[in-house]
Amino acid sequence: MAEILGVGLSHYPPLCTPDEMMSGILRMTLKDPGIPAELKSPQNWPAAMREEWGDDQGTAAAARHRAALVEQFRRVRQAIDDFAPDVVLIWGDDQYENFKEDIIPPFTVCAYDDIDLYPWRHAQSSSMMTGKPNAWGEGPEKFYRLKGRRDIAKHLTTGLIEQGFDMAYAYKPLHHESLAHAFTNAILYLDYDRKGWDYPTIAVPINCYGRKVISARGFLANMDAELDLDPPGPSPARCMDMGAATARVLRDSPWRVAVVASSSWSHAFLCDRTSHLRPDTPADRALFKALNEGDYGYWYRQTTEEFEAAGQQELLNWCPLLGAMRELKAQLKWSSFTETHIFNSNKVFAEYRVV
Repeated sequence: MAEILGVGLSHYPPLCTPDEMMSGILRMTLKDPGIPAELKSPQNWPAAMREEWGDDQGTAAAARHRAALVEQFRRVRQAIDDFAPDVVLIWGDDQYENFKEDIIPPFTVCAYDDIDLYPWRHAQSSSMMTGKPNAWGEGPEKFYRLKGRRDIAKHLTTGLIEQGFDMAYAYKPLHHESLAHAFTNAILYLDYDRKGWDYPTIAVPINCYGRKVISARGFLANMDAELDLDPPGPSPARCMDMGAATARVLRDSPWRVAVVASSSWSHAFLCDRTSHLRPDTPADRALFKALNEGDYGYWYRQTTEEFEAAGQQELLNWCPLLGAMRELKAQLKWSSFTETHIFNSNKVFAEYRVV
């Protein structure tokens, strides 16, 4: 009988950058001609947003934001180290990185063998790191020899197919040289102190961006842009069901598995009702309350349209975690909510234990 640890974290790309660059998404948004000038003026922002922005465009606030996030990453890393898994499975989005016009699968198990992951050489445009300095001062020679577990990945894929999930799978990358940033950044941040990352890792990409994965290249589009929208991604309920099926397959296996949800919550640049200027914090707070209360039904009842309206597309990465933890009757050990107005997204961390 397997043992399973569940954790959730953020892969917020600007955390990779120096503090003075961390508000870069908001700075880009302020150049959007489709947003009325009065909305872009700091004097019309909420007081907390003005305070974060300050007189340095968020540099001082970025240092505080970084410290809060790094504390939580260290806490999650300690939980993983204490658990000592045989494999780490990460649910994350593919943001027009490995999957493009030729194929957009809703879910994929990346059954890779060992690969060399060069975070600053393989950075894609959606990771916001191409050609930019990083917080560690590392160069393009920095790499991880990332271990794979094709046997476990194949076992999982087989089990999911047998349970009615027609999972795509891959033995090698398609358009990306290693792993999309949802997975790479999760590893970089879990290894923030550069202790190394020796855990075999399986990436399971989800088509979170759905209607905007091709039309907006999985990133920012101006408010007045006329997009030829794509078909939607899988629903929150379907993602939770996939997580529950994953839990059943792994529960009956011989391995110790850490399952990881990798994403921030509401993304400002996806949220039309805040004019792309700040995340939808009330919507995030409602989901966080349900998470803490074990109200899985609230998450299950969320619709694709509700996630899209709140800029919560990437929360589809958290839905499998909640589906798995509900299936396993796991207990929430701790959670945290780091709120922000200017750093694109609220960040949530959590740890579940199966008792």
